[in-house]
Amino acid sequence: MKAIPQQQFEMLILDWNLPDAPGIEILKRVRQTSKVPVLFCTARAAQDDVVKGFREGADGYLIKPLPRLELLARIEVVARRARKKQAPNEVFEANELRVDCESRTITRGGTVIELTAKDFDLAVLFLRNVGRLLSRAHIHEAVWGRIGPITSRTLDSHVHRIRNSLGLLRTHGWHLTSVYKHGYRLEQVGRDACVGPAA
Repeated sequence: MKAIPQQQFEMLILDWNLPDAPGIEILKRVRQTSKVPVLFCTARAAQDDVVKGFREGADGYLIKPLPRLELLARIEVVARRARKKQAPNEVFEANELRVDCESRTITRGGTVIELTAKDFDLAVLFLRNVGRLLSRAHIHEAVWGRIGPITSRTLDSHVHRIRNSLGLLRTHGWHLTSVYKHGYRLEQVGRDACVGPAA
């Protein structure tokens, strides 16, 4: 429970009965500060409990026991639905970069940076999650649209390209690093680092 406000999560999966506090109470606290997707997976099958879970902000409610493959499929559905809530026409700025998701362009000083479709999607994923460790599996599903093992060389080559194309280097206020056996993290460095909606 203490880790929730201190860390960023892709999704929370809660049971109703947990050691520290009831899952429904944890959900209430989470919804006070976060829109992270929350999936209930519990043996509590009463209709009142299901309704209460959704009313308090759950994105899904599963009754145990259920097959592992079904659980994975439901997780994928909830994650996909959460991504679709992001404004497709969003325009935001990150340091000297301006990202226009409708035109699918990234510019620096008014000049469009040439990117492939996948490189654009990968760049936006990093720029929307500055400071957050993104696992290879999450990147693979978010950018390539499927769950499964990813070819390390393919992802690494895309990361290498956007690092050079966008100047995601310390000299430009960025630090894009590989975290061994986990994934990648894009961080801001320097006094002038900022990410926010375009003016």
